Amino acid sequence: MGTMTAERSHDGRNGFDAFTAMCPSRRLLDTIGDKWVSLAIVALGLRGPLRYSELASQIEGVSQKMLTQSLRKMERDGLLTRTVTPSVPVRTDYELTPLGQTLLPVLAHLKEWAEEHMAEVDEARTSYDGRD
Repeated sequence: MGTMTAERSHDGRNGFDAFTAMCPSRRLLDTIGDKWVSLAIVALGLRGPLRYSELASQIEGVSQKMLTQSLRKMERDGLLTRTVTPSVPVRTDYELTPLGQTLLPVLAHLKEWAEEHMAEVDEARTSYDGRD
């Protein structure tokens, strides 16, 4: 017999309930919610396989360390494949897996929503910050 938290971590539909503290889907949501991961998924989804340098130039502002960590997380979770081609220099390509491609419509829409509504959010922030 499990604890109440363990029992609630499974719902009847798919076995997981992210609202519970111990549910493993929270770790996946943490990865997907990372801005560099979500931008990498959209970039790879819209442009197809990319080399590391192409991906880094597509996502302005990401450090080498953060991009590398993000790509490793995505590969570990089965969202992308990394293909190394022996050449001089070595060529490494990144491509979304079929699983990673299922996230593309959701994250592309989220990116578009953020771009479309940024002016309204800025207004709300200015209004909020002006209260005292």
